[in-house]
Amino acid sequence: MELFGVFSAFGLSASAGLNAYIPLLVVAFLAKFTNLITLKTPWDALTSWWVIGLLIVLSLVEFFADKFPAVNHINDLIQTFVRPTAGAVAFAASANVITEIHPVLSLGLGLLIAGGVHATKTLAVRPAVTATTGGAGNIPVSILEDVVSTLLSILSVVVPVVIACVLVIVTSWIIFRLLRHSRSHTAAA
Repeated sequence: MELFGVFSAFGLSASAGLNAYIPLLVVAFLAKFTNLITLKTPWDALTSWWVIGLLIVLSLVEFFADKFPAVNHINDLIQTFVRPTAGAVAFAASANVITEIHPVLSLGLGLLIAGGVHATKTLAVRPAVTATTGGAGNIPVSILEDVVSTLLSILSVVVPVVIACVLVIVTSWIIFRLLRHSRSHTAAA
């Protein structure tokens, strides 16, 4: 069961790289209204109505800011600090539910995962979408990111084995690509 807690943590922190507040809201709502998550101190502060209200407001701000081509780049710049932090909190809060991972390790892993997803989104995906569609693709891509973030957050808690499968598939794909890339450079040399 401890392994599934880690998979949940990985999924939630990756989700935070797309949208900082959705995974925190999912954790807060599931901890408040279900038995799927029971947050330990200090993470149980996420179930406070004040924190939930703040997360809802911040989610709405991010949702709308991310839909306007000029504003979304400024939002992504601001979110460079927020999303990794949210990923660290989501990882630490969810990993600590089932496992006894040291909080510093949990925060560090969450920071790296959310930061990596955010960097890929901000430095590679979004500029490519903007350049190839003249900005017209930003809104559909942003909506897709929000949907993926929501589904990933829910699945991370409810069915963490799905996250394990996704992790295996993505890791295999990366290894395959790296091996193929190194073979093509070896053949060219």
